[in-house]
Amino acid sequence: MRISKCRVCGGQLKEKLLSYAKMPKTAQFLPDARSLKNDAGIKLEVYQCRCCGLVQLGADPVPYYRQVIRAAAVSPEMTAFRIKQFSKFFKRFSLQGKKVVEIGCGRGEYLALIKKCQAKAYGLEYCRQAQSYCVKSGLKVFKSFIASSRQRLPQAPFDAFMILNFLEHLPDPNSLLRGIANNLTEQGIGLVEVPNFDMILRKKLFTEFTSDHLFYFTSDTLRTLLAFNGFEALETKVIWHDYIISAVVRKRQPLLLADFSAGRQKLKNDLSAYLERFSPCQVAVWGAGHQALAILALMDLNQKIKYVVDSAKFKQGKFTPATHLPIVSPDTLKTDPVEAVIVMAASYSDEVARIIRRRYAPGIGISIVRDFGLEEIKS
Repeated sequence: MRISKCRVCGGQLKEKLLSYAKMPKTAQFLPDARSLKNDAGIKLEVYQCRCCGLVQLGADPVPYYRQVIRAAAVSPEMTAFRIKQFSKFFKRFSLQGKKVVEIGCGRGEYLALIKKCQAKAYGLEYCRQAQSYCVKSGLKVFKSFIASSRQRLPQAPFDAFMILNFLEHLPDPNSLLRGIANNLTEQGIGLVEVPNFDMILRKKLFTEFTSDHLFYFTSDTLRTLLAFNGFEALETKVIWHDYIISAVVRKRQPLLLADFSAGRQKLKNDLSAYLERFSPCQVAVWGAGHQALAILALMDLNQKIKYVVDSAKFKQGKFTPATHLPIVSPDTLKTDPVEAVIVMAASYSDEVARIIRRRYAPGIGISIVRDFGLEEIKS
């Protein structure tokens, strides 16, 4: 069935890049002599999302998309490459003895190598036969597929995950990636690999389109997908003869804003000490921008400030929200003088201080709110 919206961001799929007729219906479970008469080619249409730029097929996935079928894993060259790659990855993030899950592990081809690298290896595989084969081989594999961001996996949380050349098959990568994130520790690390569409474009490999692969990722669009679903790409690089984009990812960490609270308290202390030097309500503030309005409210200055000066005429005659201080024109510094002015005009503060000194109140006390606290401007 033809889809009209991007499976990742919901953008419109109007940019048809190409259309192939009589393409193979599948790349696995090939027809035998008995089923050959029912086999026919299909139309394959490739689109690009106008919003996120991701290239994708405009049709449904193949029926077996939840299963991982790996022929390449029997290659001795690939086996040697993966052991070296996994060992380096585990050493870099100290994953020896930690729980690592492979999402879509097939018959355990890579999972066995993960286990050899001294990690506690777990796998997810949808195919019952493949999962049973893994278990008989001594691997810890669950018959499962992540279809929901809220799905809880056995043995979770995991310290790390891998999803190797499987993501491009899945019609809902958002749910899968968010589901993975929800089953990781807070410091969870991952290895995400997909076929390299940058290389396909560069070499004009028109035969690389297949009904099995719904998505065709460049490094940029892979990073976009990961970021959209709670992962930070620590690095992306091209591996395996340029055919694979390999991304090392980390579960996005919440920002630590404790310094904001410390800065707020310091400014409050600075302002309190400064205001004590003057008569009650004989200090004005210059600036009715959003930063000044926030400071007035957060520092409880409504009972300590006489008025707020702003040169924007459309603000004059109004009141500051939350603190209800009158906003007046600069001329008020002459008609209703104060002992000091606290300038809260962001990048214009130094210019404002000079204007106050030159035009309105040469001998007045002036201080400026800086990012580090309150700075008094000497005359």
